[in-house]
Amino acid sequence: MLKNQVIVITGASSGIGAETARLLSEQGAKVILAARSLDKLEAVGRTLKGPYEIIELDVGSDASVGHAFEQIWASNPRIDCLLNNAGYGRFERFVDTTVSEFEDMMNVNYLGIVRCTRAVLPRMLEQGGGQIVNVASMAGKLATAKSTAYSATKHAVLGFTNALRQEVRGTGIVISAVNPGPIDTPFFTLADPGGDYVKNVGWMMMKPQRVSKAIVKVIERRKAEVDLPWIAGFGTRLYQLVPRLADKLTYKFINKK
Repeated sequence: MLKNQVIVITGASSGIGAETARLLSEQGAKVILAARSLDKLEAVGRTLKGPYEIIELDVGSDASVGHAFEQIWASNPRIDCLLNNAGYGRFERFVDTTVSEFEDMMNVNYLGIVRCTRAVLPRMLEQGGGQIVNVASMAGKLATAKSTAYSATKHAVLGFTNALRQEVRGTGIVISAVNPGPIDTPFFTLADPGGDYVKNVGWMMMKPQRVSKAIVKVIERRKAEVDLPWIAGFGTRLYQLVPRLADKLTYKFINKK
C-alpha cells in the first residue's frame, strides 16, 4: 500500500522520526528526511532500504521551511504524506520558565507544523488527496505539573489538527494525530536532564519502535487519531468526563516530573 509513496518526515534525524523512516522504507516508500542536522540525516539515510532524500530544515524558520519545500517539490511531482514530527520539550516549573522559552517552544512545536502544512496542503488539494500526520502528545489532552509550556504547544497542535480535519473533509485529504505518552528517545536529554521523570515513569515508557509502528498503521489505514499506550488513552477519557475529580484522584500518580 505504501510502495512508491512519497513521505516527508520532519525531525527525522533521531528517535521516532528516524525509526519511522526505516519502517516506511521497508514497505517501499520513498522517504524524504528533513531536520537541521545533515550529518545525522545522512547517517539515518544509510540505514534505509529504499530511495530517500535528505533536506536541511528548521521548522522554526519561515525561510528555511520555504526553501526546503521548494527543493522537495522540485524533485517530486507529489507528496503523499507529511509526517510532522519535529519538536522538543523542557520540563520545569512555570515560575522558572521565561516568556522567551514559551515563545520558542510554541514556534517549533506548533507553528512548525503550521508552516510545513501550509507548504504542502495547497498542492495536496490540487492533486486531490494526501495525508498529514501530526505527532502531538498525551500532554495535549492531559496536562501535568512542570509542563505548562510543552502541554500548551500540544493542546495547540490538537486544536489545529481537529479544526483542519473539518476544513478538508471531502477533499480526499486525511488529517491525523498521533498522541504518544513518554518514549525512550533523546527527547528527554533536554526535557529531563536530571533523569528524575524518566526514572519515575520508566515502567510505562515506550520504545520508539512501538510508536513508529503505530504511526505506520495510521498512514496505512488513513486513521484520524491514535492514543498510546492504552492506559494513557483511558486516563484522558476519564479526565474529560470528570476533570476536577480526576485532578484530585490522579495528582500523585501523573505528576512525576
